[in-house]
Order: sequence, then C-alpha cells, then structure tokens
Amino acid sequence: MATNRILIFGRMGQLGWELRHRLACLGHVISVEYPDVDFLYPESIRGIVRNIEPNVIVNAAAYTAVDKAESDVELAGKINGEAPGILAEEAKRLGSLLVHYSTDYVFDGLKQGAYSECDEPNPMNVYGKSKLAGDCAIQSLNGDYLIFRTSWVYGARGNNFLLTMLRLAKEVGELQVVNDQIGAPTSSECIAQATANVLAQVLTPSGTGLDGRSGIYNMTSAGETSWHGFAKSLLTKSAKCMGFKVPNLVPIATSEFPRPAKRPANSRLCCQRLEDAFGVRLPEWEEALSLVIETLTENA
Repeated sequence: MATNRILIFGRMGQLGWELRHRLACLGHVISVEYPDVDFLYPESIRGIVRNIEPNVIVNAAAYTAVDKAESDVELAGKINGEAPGILAEEAKRLGSLLVHYSTDYVFDGLKQGAYSECDEPNPMNVYGKSKLAGDCAIQSLNGDYLIFRTSWVYGARGNNFLLTMLRLAKEVGELQVVNDQIGAPTSSECIAQATANVLAQVLTPSGTGLDGRSGIYNMTSAGETSWHGFAKSLLTKSAKCMGFKVPNLVPIATSEFPRPAKRPANSRLCCQRLEDAFGVRLPEWEEALSLVIETLTENA
C-alpha cells in the first residue's frame, strides 16, 4: 500500500509545529524551514518539492509581521504572494494537493455580518494584499488545492496575542486593549486538527479524492469576541493556575491605538461551507482557549 508523503513548509511556526504532530497519522511527514528552503528564491522552493515529490504540500509558512509589512512590501509580496503560486505550480505538475492558509485580512471589515467565501475581498493593508495575491495565484492554476482562511491565530508557542497578554499581565497592573474589532480567536491546535480531519477524508492510498471540492474554506473557531473580550477571558482563565493577578483591563477604540497597518473592524468568517463539504466544525473559541491554557499550565 502506498504511503502518503506530506511536505510541510514552516515547521518552526506555531501552526507548522501542530501540523507536524496532527498529520503524522496520515502518512510520512517531512517538514522544512529556512534555511533549508528560502521563499525568496523560486529555485529553492522548486528544488525541495522536486526532491521529495510529495502528494500533499502544506504551506504553513508566511510573512506575518502585519505592521512591518507596510514598509516591507516587496518581501511580504514574495513570501505571501509569489511563493504560494510556485508551490501551486509544482503541486499541479506532480498531481499533488496543495493546502494553504489565508486570512481574514483579505477583507476590509465593513460588512455587518460574517464574511463568506463568496464575498469580494478588499484588503486594507499590505499584509492582506500579499495574502490575497497568494490566494489568487493558487486559484488561477486550477490544480487540486484547499485554501483555509482563518483569523486571530494563537497558540502555546510562537509569538501571538495570548502569549503577549500573559507576559504583560505579570509585568503591569493595567492593560489597554482594543474593544471595537470583532472576530474569532482560533488556536493553531484547532486549525491543525481540522486540517487533519479534512485530509483524512480526501487522502487515499492511490492519491487524493477531492471530488470537485477544491476551493477556499473559512476555518475559524465558533463564536465571536473582541480583542478586549479575548484578553479578559484568557487572563481570567490563566491567573489562578499560573499564579498572577489579573490586571485592570481598559477597553479602548482602535483610534486610540494607532498602528502602521489598518485592521478590519469585522473579522467574522462564516464556516458553514467547511461543515457542509467535510463535516468539520471547530469548537467554540472559549472551549479551545481552555485547552491551550491547560497545555501551557502542564508545560510550565
């Protein structure tokens, strides 16, 4: 029986780390990271893929410094926009499946309700534009692909909002947190598990069985909150077991916390298409948050 060969780009990132463990039951996982591969050079990307010849390519690598991207347009464009297109070309050449991760930042946040996959993107910052360019590059090749759009990603590893809040809570008595941006905090663990659940349905000993299900799928935790609500919940859940006092959390408007890159006020994504196509639904954000905090406590 043939064994699926799964190549993961971005092995050291918070999502890549989770994917390495969650996808191991589906085949032989090979994960790579800079400097073994350099997304600034197409020949580096092509060389890795052609050497390994995977039947599944999972791209968890990205330029994620949202504010820095405003002055680093070319680098963000190469990593987020051009590199995914090269991966899509190589995947199509091999007849392989490409799994790629996108973002709520492809939207401007002006819609009243949750965004669906059919809504027209309109990114308001360089990061969002670079990620949209990657999405479009993949779609234009008409190969087998799954683009998962997610939001407010955090986890027990890496650099993210949760870990920043926990660090600051032990250093200061008061924190100002934006209260007028709404979205769904989504753990890297949940994204990796949902990805594994989808791939378990489409991978067969003879290849992939997408059966016309290539496309973009929103993938976020259920429910919604603000950054302030997220901070309040994570600090309240963490304080007792980690031994610190919850600082005073002051809700502020986005306008009171100016940053180089504009953020969408509404980052809600409707995930019904993912559930309809694959029967996959991520847990409520607070439930997932409790699991991540439990992991942090156990590893403390």
